Amino acid sequence: MNIYTLEVFIINGLMTKAFVKKNPVVSRTIEIRGDQSLEQLHDVIFQAFNREDQHLYEFQIGGKGPNDPKAKRYGLAMYEEMEVEGDVRETTIDALHLKKDEAFGYWFDFGDDWWHQVNVLSIENKSSRSKYPRITNRIGQSPPQYVDLDE
Repeated sequence: MNIYTLEVFIINGLMTKAFVKKNPVVSRTIEIRGDQSLEQLHDVIFQAFNREDQHLYEFQIGGKGPNDPKAKRYGLAMYEEMEVEGDVRETTIDALHLKKDEAFGYWFDFGDDWWHQVNVLSIENKSSRSKYPRITNRIGQSPPQYVDLDE
C-alpha cells in the first residue's frame, strides 16, 4: 500500500499581523494511505489546524496557484454551485497520480478564503499497522478560524 507524506502550509487566510509575526510558518505534516479519500484528507487537515466549524472546501490539482483554471477541482459534488472534476468522498489519494515533490492546493471556507499548499514529501510502498491518516509534525500555532482583523 502507498503511504503519502504531505506537508500542508497555510498560505493565506484571516490572520492578524501579530499572529503572522509570531508564526511566520504554519504547517502540518500528515501521513495518509493511498486508498483513503480526499474527504479523509480534508478531515485530518481540519483537525490538524484546530478548526471548529465545517465549511465548503475543494482540492485543486495540477494548477500553478489558487483558482488556476487549468487545475482539476475536487469537492463535494452534491452542491450545484461547485463545478468539480471529482467528488472528494469517492476520489482516493492514489487516483490523483501524485508524484514526490509535487504540490497542489486546498481551499477551505469560500468566504474567509483559507488557502493551503500541500507538498508531496514522499510516497512509500509499505505495509503498516499504524492508523491513518495521522498528523506527524506541527510547525507554528494554529490560527483562530475566526478573527476580527481590526483588533
